[in-house]
Amino acid sequence: MIRKIAIHLPQFHPIPENDTWWGKGFTEWTNVTKAKPLFHGHHQPHLPADLGFYDLRLEETRMAQESMAKEYGIYGFCYYHYWFNGKRLLQEPLERKLNNPKEDLPFMLCWANENWTRRWDGGDETILIKQNYSAQDAEEHCKCLIRFFKDKRYIRINGKPVFAVYKSWLLPDNIPYMEVFKKTAQQFGVELYLIRFEAHEKFGATFMNGYDAAAEFEPFSYWLNEYRIEKYFSQFKNIIKKIKLDFIYKGEQYLKKRQHILSKSHRLKKINYSSYVDFITSRYSYPNDYTRFPCATPMWDNTARRGKDAFYFYNSSPQAFGKWLNFHKKNYQPVSAEENLFFINAWNEWAEGNHLEPCQKWGTAFLEEVAKL
Repeated sequence: MIRKIAIHLPQFHPIPENDTWWGKGFTEWTNVTKAKPLFHGHHQPHLPADLGFYDLRLEETRMAQESMAKEYGIYGFCYYHYWFNGKRLLQEPLERKLNNPKEDLPFMLCWANENWTRRWDGGDETILIKQNYSAQDAEEHCKCLIRFFKDKRYIRINGKPVFAVYKSWLLPDNIPYMEVFKKTAQQFGVELYLIRFEAHEKFGATFMNGYDAAAEFEPFSYWLNEYRIEKYFSQFKNIIKKIKLDFIYKGEQYLKKRQHILSKSHRLKKINYSSYVDFITSRYSYPNDYTRFPCATPMWDNTARRGKDAFYFYNSSPQAFGKWLNFHKKNYQPVSAEENLFFINAWNEWAEGNHLEPCQKWGTAFLEEVAKL
């Protein structure tokens, strides 16, 4: 059995901080509805269908989401959790769920441990709210979440509540943040199962550092890096021949050149989704030196946030997404009966052009593919 976990964004309700930073009444829908096509055939804006332009403060909305997730075989939601040195943001939907036993879909938390800057919406690097890490903060952070970890609906592995960190590499090496976090939980009788998401070139066993498992974060995974490099080689093979890059040579010189090419390949911001799925399903391998949960994404197009500086897939389709899921259905062998998570990014990242929730173009077609997994 595979437990399908959809990543859930709680940005769909106004908060005072967003009112100040982005304008009165700002929610994720503000970005979604201002999106425009950038070229012929570009599908923007992504507009919701069945659930409409909802407000996550409403019980009816959250119940409708949970009902839909259950209908299509999703085991639970992984909610983004925002903590900044004792200050929480966007916490109200999950607080309301915690206090409402009718909302019984299993859930877990992922700490989105980034600074918030204006670049998030295509602006500059001005910091709106900053992360400051310390051992004391780790202790207070964990204490705040104990009541979530003890909730009977919380997702567990071998009896341990699962807690994920979005960018674990941002935690300073000189501060044992997650070690303190985990020890604090133990003081309350809670043994945690820690997951780090793998993305942005931070992949492999060398980055585990006390985490129980990793999880891929598509589309910004190891496989996207490899795809970009291969496409760069393909497009500029004549240049590659001139510099006499030796694919067989595995030494330091090759690694330096590979990193140089990777940095240039990041300019490839427009990628054929179907081609990417073909690449993954022909090259994918599961690690044998650490536990890593796979992930898939139905689509991606964050032009609603970033405009011409966006990264996006074109030719996304339910059929190609289904091929990706079917590959894992045939090949994914969880390391144990409970270490069987499969992440889908995302349930409702509408401004990232990345959602399972029904849209006006595809309806429930992507959810129907999930139901087959």
